[in-house]
Amino acid sequence: MSNMCESCEHYDYDEYIDDYVCKIDLDEDEYLDYLTKKSSSCPYYKFYDEYKSVQKQN
Repeated sequence: MSNMCESCEHYDYDEYIDDYVCKIDLDEDEYLDYLTKKSSSCPYYKFYDEYKSVQKQN
């Protein structure tokens, strides 16, 4: 699962704790659903494409 996180759009560096974390903003109900799911894949995973902005410029 951590390998998937590294390529996710929501995975970002937090200077306060000096580590990478998932920055998705979930309310209490969404977070509970996320924790209790038996699925091995993250429903909030979104592939981060660093060249996306370059493609839009061309």
